[in-house]
Amino acid sequence: MKKYKEFDLEERLIDFAVRIIKLTENLPNTYIGNHVKGQIL
Repeated sequence: MKKYKEFDLEERLIDFAVRIIKLTENLPNTYIGNHVKGQIL
């Protein structure tokens, strides 16, 4: 894990958003998967 500086919130939020998008792309294309994707995004 990276060691973050005290005030690099913007970079950390962008990294978090990218991880969330990658997570939702890997969910199955089912009713439940699509529902969870919609809730997360």
